[in-house]
Amino acid sequence: MSIFGRILEKLTGHAQAAPTAQAAPGSTPGAAAPAPADDRPAASAGATTGTAMPQVDVEAILTGLAQQSKQKLDWRHSIVDLMKLLDLDSGLDARKELAKDLQYSGDTSDSASMNIWLHKQVMRKLAENGGKVPADLRN
Repeated sequence: MSIFGRILEKLTGHAQAAPTAQAAPGSTPGAAAPAPADDRPAASAGATTGTAMPQVDVEAILTGLAQQSKQKLDWRHSIVDLMKLLDLDSGLDARKELAKDLQYSGDTSDSASMNIWLHKQVMRKLAENGGKVPADLRN
């Protein structure tokens, strides 16, 4: 499975195990809130993942994980911290593999530029695959 596929899998898994705080009013305690209605169809990631993820609130999941983490992880700006938060390998080789998955055309030796591109691209791809991602994280 691709690195991006693992990111999707981790987010989907956390959405399915959402804490009671995300439950809809009047719902069964411990049950995750239903995904909000969205008029746009979930786009397929094509060769990257092969399947779209269910509608999940990416920001809520990652914020919740960050609050539970013993480390201070800035997932909003750092691809390394985002990967750590999802308990994925965030080493340079893994990020280079992610860059290949997402068809990065820049120089992978320039890890700072690659990391910035990766973070933006991951957020865009999550949104394209049905994830609820705030506009400021997709730009």
